[in-house]
Amino acid sequence: MKVIAVIPARYASTRFPAKLMQDLGGKTVILRTYEASVATGLFDNVFVVTDSDLIYNEIISNGGKAIMSIKEHESGSDRIAEAVADIDADIVVNVQGDEPFTEKGPLEQVLSVFKNDTDKKVDLASLMREITNEDDINNPNNVKVVVDQNDFALYFSRSVIPYPRERNVGVRYFQHIGIYAFRKQAIMDFYNLPMKSLEASEKLEQLRYLEFGKRIKMVETTHVSIGIDTLEDLEKARKML
Repeated sequence: MKVIAVIPARYASTRFPAKLMQDLGGKTVILRTYEASVATGLFDNVFVVTDSDLIYNEIISNGGKAIMSIKEHESGSDRIAEAVADIDADIVVNVQGDEPFTEKGPLEQVLSVFKNDTDKKVDLASLMREITNEDDINNPNNVKVVVDQNDFALYFSRSVIPYPRERNVGVRYFQHIGIYAFRKQAIMDFYNLPMKSLEASEKLEQLRYLEFGKRIKMVETTHVSIGIDTLEDLEKARKML
């Protein structure tokens, strides 16, 4: 099974423009993310795919592998799909470009799904962690997921799901952690399918997979994602480093 990692890296960012090129302990955020992904030793290849000459040159000049996007893209999955179309791979892992502290453990968790999926019933694998704080549950920036008895995703939402009409029934709330592993065919299918109303409404690309019948296996984790979305996040990362 050939496994590659792809790091989609847009230069523009609504909340924090050019965040991937910010200095983090003498290296840029995107370079640290790339190097952390390579250091896991889990991948046959690691690529950064970007729309930016600055990011492309940053990776190439430091001995890494990068691919320039040819088209404009609405989502990270679209950008990855264009990049991997002619690359030999069975499984493609999406590593977020703004996570310089990417660790081996959670990536191993999503990859283990495919190692055990001998019947190839899984199209995608991703992570979820339980949240209990009411503010976290109600925060629309925390994407929630509900799953069936076999931990296949039923729905993702920025809203509270399930709605707590009855509070004493033992419902657990799960936040989606945005680490994905795809069968290559699943991401290529995504690229050729139109955006439907659920994805357009929630602005969650994983809903396109569900709307077209793809099966997303969720794995429970205690991993807490450390991303850089704001200047405050960058300052915290500098202290952590």
